[in-house]
Amino acid sequence: MTTIGVLALQGDFREHREAVERSGGTAAEVRLPNDLEGLDGLIIPGGESTTIVRLMRTSGLLEPLRKLVGRGFPVWGTCAGMILLAKHLDATGIPALEAMDIGVRRNAFGRQADSFEVDLRIPVLGDPPFHAIFIRAPVIEAVGPEVEVLARLADGTPVAARQGRLLATAFHPELTPDSRFHRFFLDHVVRRA
Repeated sequence: MTTIGVLALQGDFREHREAVERSGGTAAEVRLPNDLEGLDGLIIPGGESTTIVRLMRTSGLLEPLRKLVGRGFPVWGTCAGMILLAKHLDATGIPALEAMDIGVRRNAFGRQADSFEVDLRIPVLGDPPFHAIFIRAPVIEAVGPEVEVLARLADGTPVAARQGRLLATAFHPELTPDSRFHRFFLDHVVRRA
């Protein structure tokens, strides 16, 4: 059985845990460095990126996570989690794991009231389109040569990407009943890597 850790310091970690279990994996909440033992992959959920980074430092998780990611450990960041994975941030961001060769702009669409939902064509997930929920979402402004863009908005803006064993989404797949993204992480990022 594949065991996926869900960073449980702040944000919507419960929803990710439930989605992993619906997708055929086992989920474990991660709050301390010892919680990383025995995991096959990790999800960093949405929430408030500055708060998550501060809590990662306080809990002693930041350095162990940097080392794991540096060794090729599978990690998926959603919304704030994508910000934490990015190597390049806009002036408002705080660098954290600096693992994925993407440039990210925080709160790209504005405030909470500017949150929105849209159906996205995501070829790696097949049909039908994936209903994506964007809440104070970041966007990917630049991608390195080894990054594969998985989804774009209608204007061409990248909102999901993969680089080897790293996956990033600007939206919140865990807030929908559609488990295809979680199955993709389990089957094509964690198990196949």
